[in-house]
Amino acid sequence: MIIREKYLNRIKPFINKPVIKVITGIRRCGKSTFLKMLIEELCDNKISRKNILYINKDSLEFDSITTYKELNRFVLNKFKGIRGRKYLFIDEIQEIKEWEKAVASFLANKTADIFVTGSNAGLLSSELASMLTGRYIEFKMQTLVFSEFLKFRKKQNKERENEFAVFLKYGGFPGIHQMDYNDEVISQYINSIYSTILLKDVVSRNQVRNVALLERIVRYIADNIGNITTAKGISDYIKSQHLGCSVDTIQNYISWLTDAYLVFKAERYDIRGKKLLELYEKYYTGDAGFIYGIHGNRTRDLSGKLENITYLELLSRGYNVSIGKLYDREVDFIALKNNQRIYIQVAYLLHDKKTIEREFGVLASINDNYPKIVLSLDKYFDPEHNGIKWFNLIEFLLMNETD
Repeated sequence: MIIREKYLNRIKPFINKPVIKVITGIRRCGKSTFLKMLIEELCDNKISRKNILYINKDSLEFDSITTYKELNRFVLNKFKGIRGRKYLFIDEIQEIKEWEKAVASFLANKTADIFVTGSNAGLLSSELASMLTGRYIEFKMQTLVFSEFLKFRKKQNKERENEFAVFLKYGGFPGIHQMDYNDEVISQYINSIYSTILLKDVVSRNQVRNVALLERIVRYIADNIGNITTAKGISDYIKSQHLGCSVDTIQNYISWLTDAYLVFKAERYDIRGKKLLELYEKYYTGDAGFIYGIHGNRTRDLSGKLENITYLELLSRGYNVSIGKLYDREVDFIALKNNQRIYIQVAYLLHDKKTIEREFGVLASINDNYPKIVLSLDKYFDPEHNGIKWFNLIEFLLMNETD
């Protein structure tokens, strides 16, 4: 078991505190394993196993727990007669109807220290969840970023370039490290995750009738990573395939895809006007491996994959990420955290003057003193070009957040 230290360090200060620890993220990103890491951490600190209850809703063992009343009854029965501090872990809690009622009761009655996971961004947005307001902390988990990928591969930094090529193709689902590193095997595994998420977390949850349309939308998004996209543009594309589809339907389907973390939406920010724009966002997949699973290893997807990986890296570091507009020019990312911001451009190679001007020029036009960075796969470049920093993308992905 490889320790996900970043997430462990974030959640540790809240263990044994009177708040519910809610871990959200795409299926198969490692939430279940992370709960087991937490359990091992407790056991290492002399907590008895009998004081720990783990409920995994993906297991048939707990199939009978479908409502908050059944959950309440099961937990109280299991903890009956147990002395000392107790710990409750519930994996994929969204499978239990009105789970918030039971969890709120456990918290109010000090039944246990509570940890739950869910695979839906709407987990805490319902009216019922409002009863938990101020009484939970959310931890957003993702698939492996490149630094974690190297640990799972048990590789050294000196092998980073070869390993990055593997990461760029296969993505960061932890489960691929239990497979043979074979294109066919990994492709099948990634597609099985994709199908599970699509059918269980999107189609079933939202009672989607037109699954073929939903799949076309996902394929379109995966085909346009890094490009400005609109619901109307997708609708027009679908209609060009001689299929009927309204803009409202597209918007609904995309919102369900983002709820399942299959897709992320980066909103567009007008740097000059200092406001978010309602149209023309970009979309990224929940893991870069989905692009390989859907379209194979196409050379034309390279730039989009580099953006996708950078976007997920920034989210992993705790940034809120949007895309930027300055007059008629685009800034790939505006990353915000603790009232600080970073402007970032991502390029494959800075191989000619036109590319260099495009990537550095737009950042030079931004009239503020926040850091501005260009990332590319060039091995060597001027580390500071006209006051704008350049980093090799692979090196950037391996930097500590304080670097």
